[in-house]
Order: sequence, then structure tokens, then C-alpha cells
Amino acid sequence: MKNQAQIKCPNCGTSIDVQDILAHQLEDEIKQKYQSQLAEEKKKFESEYEGLNKAKEEFEQKKKRENELFLEKVEQQLKEDTKAIEIKLKAKIQEEQSEQLKALQTELNEKSEQVKELNRSKAEIEKLKREKSELKDAAEAEAQKNLNEILLTEKEKIKKSEEERNELRFKELQKQLEDQKRLTEEMKRKQEQGSMQLQGEVQELAIEEWLANNFPLDTIDEIKKGVRGGDCIQIVNTRTHQNCGSIYYESKRTKDFQPSWIEKFKNDIRDQGSNIGVLVTDAMPSDMDRLGMKDGVWICSYDEFKGLCFVLRESIIQISNAIVIQENKGDKMSMLYDFLTSNEFRLQIEAIVEGFTQMQTDLESEKRSIMGHWKKREKQIQKVLLNTNYMYSSIKGIAGNAIQTIPALELPEPDLDDE
Repeated sequence: MKNQAQIKCPNCGTSIDVQDILAHQLEDEIKQKYQSQLAEEKKKFESEYEGLNKAKEEFEQKKKRENELFLEKVEQQLKEDTKAIEIKLKAKIQEEQSEQLKALQTELNEKSEQVKELNRSKAEIEKLKREKSELKDAAEAEAQKNLNEILLTEKEKIKKSEEERNELRFKELQKQLEDQKRLTEEMKRKQEQGSMQLQGEVQELAIEEWLANNFPLDTIDEIKKGVRGGDCIQIVNTRTHQNCGSIYYESKRTKDFQPSWIEKFKNDIRDQGSNIGVLVTDAMPSDMDRLGMKDGVWICSYDEFKGLCFVLRESIIQISNAIVIQENKGDKMSMLYDFLTSNEFRLQIEAIVEGFTQMQTDLESEKRSIMGHWKKREKQIQKVLLNTNYMYSSIKGIAGNAIQTIPALELPEPDLDDE
């Protein structure tokens, strides 16, 4: 049988087992059949499994909804039961405590009346505080008013003092302004040549004005421009005696002192017949640091001149009185000249002018110190006034015309006459 089941390949002559081939074919057919049935059974199982899962989910949802409905019903019933119990308890509590509530209400009404009375007392106290504050503000305002008046007075004094201290500068500016209005072209020419001549003219005018203001009985003669000589002559007069003597003044405002000025000035003094010559200069000689006499001529600065002129004038008056008493003595003029040119007279003048200068320095120091205190107080006063004005404006903006007007804090009404 085994040999009968084998066949040979006509091409290659190889023996082939027919049963083995049939067995393999049959095995493949059976395997394919069962795999197909297994796939169908698996697909059917998966479909049934999905259906079971879906039914399970629907059952869970239905169960959940039923549980929620049941909980809602239980909760609703619980609320109703709770509300009924609360109503019963409230009724019972109100019934038990009605008398107590009435007593509490009565006590509350009494306390309310006491509180109202207390509020009325507080209102009275606040009113008294406001009245006290208003009286205090009025007193402070009056004090501030008096202080302002004192400050204004002191400011005027300081202003006057500053004007006197800056007299030369003011005169110089005033002269510049007048010359500019009157002679514009000449001013341009002077500016091209320099300001030395202008400064000299300002000091000349200041010297003449100082002498005229402080010695109204004296005659102050100006030496006209273009005429040979100094700047002005002071003829000393008293109420009892005219022409006691004369003082010859010349002004110089340059950076350097020229020794030739002294000789020329001495010649001018002799030509005018004056008793004393005073050279007022910004630049002192190299061997002098302050006022003094040099070759018979007094040399000083403008500040020193203000003290020196008093001393020289008084000396001339005293010597003139001595001359009147000792008339008919031929050496009177010689004595006068010797005294005025002596070292003793120079030392006396220097001592007097030193005292005057020291007094002036101390006065300026005191002024600066007082001005510092005034400035501090002025700022404090301005701060108080400013805050008072802000508070008044705020209150008036809220209350309107109900607040009485304070003239000191209101804007001044326009003057119709000025329009």
C-alpha cells in the first residue's frame, strides 16, 4: 500500500507520497474551517458582551436615578418634618418668653432715652468746644495780625537799611537809567570808553547827596564838569556862624591809585582856599590799607567818608569858634593848619572812624541775625495762614452762605475807580 500511494514526478523522477499530501490538505481544510467558526463565535461573544455591558450601564443609571429620587423624597420629608418641629418650638418659646421679651423691651426703651440724653449732652459739649476753638482762633488771628504789623514795620526798617547800604549801587543804576533816557547816543560813547567815568559820577552824586541830607545848614557847591578842580566843596555853617570853613572833596573810582592825584588835589585845594581836602577813592595807596592822611590830604573809602565828614566838620566848627574867641592873633590860621595836619589830629580821626566802622559792622551782624529769625517766623506764619485759608475755603464750599464771611480770608473787591 505504501508503494502504491507513492508516485513519481514525470519531470524529475522524485517519489511523492500522495497520502501525505492529502493528509496535509485535509488538515489545512479542517484548520481553516475551525478558525472561521472560532472567529464567528468570538465575534458573537464580543457582541453579547457589549450588550451585557450596555445593559449593566443602563441598570446602574436607572439605579442611580431611583436612589436620587429616593434621597430627594427623604430630604423633602426631612425638611418638612424639621420645619414643623421648628414652628412648634418657636411657638412654644414665644409663649414661654413673651413676658421676658416685654420686660426687655421696656428696659430697651429706657436705655434708648438715656442714650438720647447722652447724645444731647455730647452735642452741647461739642458746641462748647467749637466756641472755645473759635475764640482761640480769633485770639490767634489777632496775635497774627499784630505780628504781621510788627513784621511790616521791621521789613520797612530793613528795606531802608538795605537801601542805605546799597546806596552806591542804587545811585549807579539810577544814573545809568537817567542817562539812557536823556542821552542814548552819549551813553553808547561812554560805554565804548568804559564805565570808569560813569562810576565816578555816581560816587560824586552820592557824596553830594549824603552831605546835603546830613548837613542841611551847610552849602554844598558842585564843581561843574569841564572846570579844573575837584568835585564839590562843603562850606560849613552853623546857626550862629556862617562860613566856618570849607572841606574840598574829590571822588575817584579806579582800580589803581595814582600818586599824582595828591599833588594835583593839593593845588586845587589852595586855588579854592579850602581848609581840608578829602580824596574819596576805591583804590587806596600801596602803603595805606584804610583811611589816613598822606602829604596833607585825607584819603578814605566811601564808607569811611560817611564817618570822616562828621569829624572834620566838627573840627572846623571848633577851630572856627576858637578863632572867633582869639581874634587879632596873627598865628590863628597857622595853628589851624598845624592842628589839622598834625599826627594827633589824624590819630583822633582814625579812632573815631574806627569806632564808627565797628558800630556799623556790629549793626550789620545784628541785622543779619534778626533777619534769620524773622524769615523763620514769617514762613511759620505763612504756613498757618495758608492752612487756615484752605480750611475756611473747604468749609465754605460745603456749607455755602451759612458760613459767615471773614474779610481777611476773602479776595479784595475790584476798585471801580481804577477801571
